[in-house]
Amino acid sequence: MKFARPLIRGRLIRRYKRFLADVALADGRAVTAHCPNPGSMLGLAAAGMAVWLEPNDDPRRKLRFAWRLVELPGGHIAGIDTGVPNRVAAEALRAGAVPGLGGYAEIRAEVRFGQGSRADFRLTAPGRPPCWVEVKNVHLRRTGDWAEFPDCVTARGRKHLGDLTDRVAAGERAVMLYVVQRSDCARFRLAGDLDPAYAGAFDAARAAGVEMRALGTVITTRGVAPGGAIPVDPSPQALEIRATTP
Repeated sequence: MKFARPLIRGRLIRRYKRFLADVALADGRAVTAHCPNPGSMLGLAAAGMAVWLEPNDDPRRKLRFAWRLVELPGGHIAGIDTGVPNRVAAEALRAGAVPGLGGYAEIRAEVRFGQGSRADFRLTAPGRPPCWVEVKNVHLRRTGDWAEFPDCVTARGRKHLGDLTDRVAAGERAVMLYVVQRSDCARFRLAGDLDPAYAGAFDAARAAGVEMRALGTVITTRGVAPGGAIPVDPSPQALEIRATTP
């Protein structure tokens, strides 16, 4: 996935009202950019952080910039746009680049399933049960090289785990694919302290047969591309269980 226009570097002044960010550009201008991320963006929205904006000249848009990236210590980068993981996942699935999810003849996006839900992808092939894939954006890192999800409570995410569990019970295949938009992470686990209910639902879904996979990304100021598979912590993710597990 390539950005439509070259990105412009700036310094974050503040993020507010979830979808707005004020940024100081190198030429002295202070601009307001669209922040395409409704989450908490824990650790990625501190004043003074170096950020990258994508400009646009679309007269239909109120804002002329959209926030895309954050610079991290050690030369690393994080992507903050929650719409990017689905586009990256689509590229990876169509290229057969997601381990264990190759060989499907048809890949459809936004397919209805569950109670009022839409699956991000439905994979089908003759002689194989349908495979439902839900994609989640991951850009939280707090300890070591662990990428974590979620960065705030997500009732919607918990519902998706239930929908996938229902598909497994119906004899179909279901995969939760966590796309990590950070270049400084090599492993994935849940942030069970931030959303204990999601962690419990994750454990229940995995025990029921929902496959948990994580995909890394290659991030530059030109775009975000699929990376390699990232191992998912095999231990229980609910904190009260994890604490007693070696």
